Formats: sequence, C-alpha cells, structure tokens
Amino acid sequence: MTESHVNFYVVEDGDGLLLVDAGLPTSWRLLVAALAALGRHPRDIQALVLTHGHFDHLGIAERVRTELEVPIYVHENDVPLTRHPRQYARARPLSRYLLTQFRAIPIVAGLLVRRAWWPKPVGHVERIRDEVLPVPGRPRVLFTPGHTLGHCALYFPDRDVVIAGDAVVTLDPYRGTVGPQIVSGAATADEERALETLGLIAETGVGTVLVGHGPPWTEGAEKMVDLARRRGPS
Repeated sequence: MTESHVNFYVVEDGDGLLLVDAGLPTSWRLLVAALAALGRHPRDIQALVLTHGHFDHLGIAERVRTELEVPIYVHENDVPLTRHPRQYARARPLSRYLLTQFRAIPIVAGLLVRRAWWPKPVGHVERIRDEVLPVPGRPRVLFTPGHTLGHCALYFPDRDVVIAGDAVVTLDPYRGTVGPQIVSGAATADEERALETLGLIAETGVGTVLVGHGPPWTEGAEKMVDLARRRGPS
C-alpha cells in the first residue's frame, strides 16, 4: 500500500495478517480497502511491526493498537520516537534540503496535506529483542541502525523478500532522487552506519527488497546494496 510515496505492507500467513509500518494518519481507509480486496478484515491483523519510529511510519499505529487490540513491535532504541515521532536525529540540517531540493516539493506537499508530521503517539509497544518475531510470517529481524538508532528490516526467507523500511529506499522523499540509496542526512541519524549495516540485507541474497519509499527492487539485494553504497550519503 502506498500513500504520498509512503509504503506500508500486509503479510498474509494462514488466518492471520501482519502489518509492517503504519503509513500516514489518513491511511486507515487505504488499509481497509486493501484488505477488502484480499477478502480480509482489519480484525484479521494480529500484529504490527514498525521498522522504525519516524512520523511517516506511525500514521495509524495507535488506532490499530487501540481499535483492533493489536500489539505493536519496535526495537527498544526507537521506543522514544514512537512517543515523540518528530524529535528525530539528523546528520545534516533539514533547512538545507527544504531550500534547495525542488524535486521534493510535490512529495513534501502531499505529506503536509495528509498530516504526516502529526501522528498520534503510540501508547504502548512491545520491544523487539528476539531474532525471529512471534508474529504472522515469522520474520527474522535484521538490526540495521543508521537511519534511526533502532531501525530494523524484516527478512522472510521462505518468500525471498526483505522489507527494508528506510534502511535503503528507491526514492528519497527529501531530495526526490530515485534508485537505490539511503535516505538523505535530513532524516538519517548516522549515514556511515546506515551504509555499513546494509551488509545484513545483502547477505540475505533475496531477489526482492520492499522499501519504505519508492517502488520495490527486484534485481537482488546484493546489487541494491552495492548501488546504494556507491551512491553514498546525500
């Protein structure tokens, strides 16, 4: 599912569903429509995993938690972000991008219209501490800090897929650039670490990488990581 260049995902596993990331504050209708197309209902969601705690991944998380009584998992390093999602670390000043990156203006405008910067804080979370999560799909946790201090990607070995969140993207919403890359320093806490931890995604050898922003990458994790590292910080 995609709204204003922000992706979030539903994973089917038998009778249960896993929601990965929570879109924007306006994404509830999109979620309901997508589930209906699958012959599913929001009550089929058994868990929500947040790849990280940035505002544009928390949109409907609290509504999912309270209305559906669904547990929300996030790495313990990002728990503070789920409570204060706009207070995130940056490697570079945000003003540098707002004043110069004209290709990103339509993206930022769409996020503003959908109140992306103002999600409800999450009232309670389960802290990710296990290598394999006890949720539908049984994803393996890849600890990929850098974008945030607690960023995690999810590896589904039996599906040949990694959901990378914002560890690596194919669209940088802060610059409007496309292709494999890490998110710009306007929203990445530690660019050097972000590039280094991409090795965990490359090591999976999966064919498909699903990202937080931009279209899916289907040419293999190793190639994607190599291209992102060649591109470097921005």
